[in-house]
Amino acid sequence: MKKFTKSSLAVITGLSLFVSGYSIAADDTSTDVQKQSYSIGASLGKYVSSQIYSQTQLGAEVDVDLVVKGVIDALKGEQKYTDEEVLTFLNQRAEQLNAAREAEDARIALKNMTEGSTYLANNKKSDKVTVTESGLQYEVITMGEGRKANPEDVVTVHYKGLLIDGTEFDNSYERDEPNRFALMSVIEGWQEGITLMPQGSTFKFSIPSELAYGEKQVGIIPPSSTLVFEVELVKVEEPGENSHGMGLSGMGMGGMMGTGKAH
Repeated sequence: MKKFTKSSLAVITGLSLFVSGYSIAADDTSTDVQKQSYSIGASLGKYVSSQIYSQTQLGAEVDVDLVVKGVIDALKGEQKYTDEEVLTFLNQRAEQLNAAREAEDARIALKNMTEGSTYLANNKKSDKVTVTESGLQYEVITMGEGRKANPEDVVTVHYKGLLIDGTEFDNSYERDEPNRFALMSVIEGWQEGITLMPQGSTFKFSIPSELAYGEKQVGIIPPSSTLVFEVELVKVEEPGENSHGMGLSGMGMGGMMGTGKAH
């Protein structure tokens, strides 16, 4: 659980030494110093506003007028509570927010599990869809004639990744650059699915959350999400073959890397 410490208050406490007894002048921002000073305040306001918004999204009440008063009082060195009391109250709120966040995450995960199960149940009714023993679903879009990958091989793929509502979260075609990686380094749904594909094939995979990221939130992928991929297997290589320079491009692989179960 994140806790507030005295360092969290250091900037405001330090400022209070300079502004105690200082009354804010008229709104004059004609000089560079004035413009920069105003921008410091605007930046602070934006940050505070984002914090308030995120807390209200979790159902937590915030008295905005008192937030503003607290900032002004601290800047003037006239805050109502001691630093120790402020830290106590902030940590109490952090505990409440963490509990609310955990409850919201659980609600989202349950919703995604339910919707994913419904999607998979409907998807497997298609004559074009094959379901493996693990629950992976795949559809052949194009069948290639090259060799199939072994689990220890290195593969190069183009792919597009979607949530079941159609939201696209990754697309190597848009980057105009396929990804090359060790097959054992990706999520279980890919490890199994790609070994079913001859080189040159394009398959569509519907991957249950337990074969993807499970309860993890990964980027814009919510916890317990069923994922849909269209994958083109461009090349299969034995491990160590032309391995110099192998890597992942930028933030590509966002839909594949990072499952703890795959390592």
